[in-house]
Amino acid sequence: MKPSLLSLFVLGVVALTETRAASRRELSPSPVWTSPSLKGSHSLRYFGTAMSRPELGDSQFISVGYVDDQQFVRFDSSSKSQRVEPRAAWMDQMDEEDRNYWEGQTQINRRTAQSYQVNLETLLGYYNQSRGGLHTIQRMYGCEVHPDGSFRKGFWQYAYDGHDYIALDRETLTWTAADPGAENTKRKLDPERSIAERYKAYVEETCVQWLKKYLQMGKDVLLRTDPPSARVSRHSGPDGEVSLRCRAQGFYPAEISLTWLRDGEEQLQDTEFIETRPGGDGTFQKWAAVAMAPGQEDRYSCRVQHEALAQPLSLRWEPEAPSVWVIVGVTAGVLVLVTAVVAGAVILRRRNSGGKGGAYVPAADKDSAQGSDVSLTATA
Repeated sequence: MKPSLLSLFVLGVVALTETRAASRRELSPSPVWTSPSLKGSHSLRYFGTAMSRPELGDSQFISVGYVDDQQFVRFDSSSKSQRVEPRAAWMDQMDEEDRNYWEGQTQINRRTAQSYQVNLETLLGYYNQSRGGLHTIQRMYGCEVHPDGSFRKGFWQYAYDGHDYIALDRETLTWTAADPGAENTKRKLDPERSIAERYKAYVEETCVQWLKKYLQMGKDVLLRTDPPSARVSRHSGPDGEVSLRCRAQGFYPAEISLTWLRDGEEQLQDTEFIETRPGGDGTFQKWAAVAMAPGQEDRYSCRVQHEALAQPLSLRWEPEAPSVWVIVGVTAGVLVLVTAVVAGAVILRRRNSGGKGGAYVPAADKDSAQGSDVSLTATA
C-alpha cells in the first residue's frame, strides 16, 4: 500500500526539523546584526520542483536555495552524485564548521525526491489526469527578516502544474486550498495541527537562525551595497506619442524604488514598470516609463532610491548634445567652404593681374620662397 500524501508531508517535515535542529545546536551564529552596514531586509528561500518523466517511469526533483538573490546550494536527483552541492564560494566554510551539514542536507533531499514521486501520482487522482502527461509539483518555503535581524515574515506553499495549490496560514495554523483538488489535501492536513506547528516553528525560528549564519559566512558578497547608475531617455511612438524611461542598473541588493513625478507629484497610476532583473554580473537592473504629450517632458523627474545612495537621485531628461562626430563633420564642412572661398579669391586675383605687366610682391617679414611656386615669384 502506497503512503498517503499526508504521511509523506509528515515524513518530510519531521526529517527537516530534526536535521535542522541538530545542526542548529552545533552551529552557533555570531551576532552579525550589530553591524551598521545592514540596512535592508534579508531572506532565505528554498525552491523545489518535482517533474514527472512518463518516458522513464519516474520523476526528477530539483531544489535550490537562495540567500537574498544569491543561489548558494542545489540538489538534483538526476545528477550523478545525487548530493546537495554548494553554489557559492563562501559555502566552502561549511566544511570546516559542520562536517555533517552536507550529508544531512543530502539525505533530506533524497527522501523528499522519493516522497514527491508518490505525491505526483496522488495528485493525478485528485485531478482525474492520466499518467502519460508531464506534471509538476513546486514548493517554496523560507523566511525574511528586518534590518535588525528580527523575524518579518515566513512562507510555506505549494503549486501544481504551475498553479497555486495549497499554502500554510501561520496565524490560524490551517491550510488555504486554491482549488477543489487541493481541498483533498486540506482535509487531511488541517486535523494534524502538529504539522502546521512544525512548519511555523521552522520559518519563524530555525530559518531565521540559518539565515543569520549564512549572512555571516557570505557577508563580503551578501552584505555589500552597490549604488545604481541611472539615466533618463526619451522615446517616440509611431503615432507621435512620447514616453520617458528611467533606467537604473549596476545596483545591489535588488530592492530599489523608481518613482516618476510630474511637477513634484508622484505619477504611480501612469507609470509602467518592469520587474527587477539580474544584470548578469551579480548586480540588478530596473526601469520605469511614463507617457505624456509632446512638449511636457520638462515637467517630469525620476526619483531613484536605494540603500547604497546617501540621498535619492533626481533625474530629468535632457536633449542630447550633438555627438563629437557631428561637430567634426560640421567643422570640416565650414573649413571646406572657407577654403573654397579663399581659393576662388586667389584665382580671381590672378585673372585680373596676369599678362598685363603686374608683379607678385612677397609680404614683408615673410620667407616667401619656402614652399612657394617659382612661377609666382618671377616678374612677367
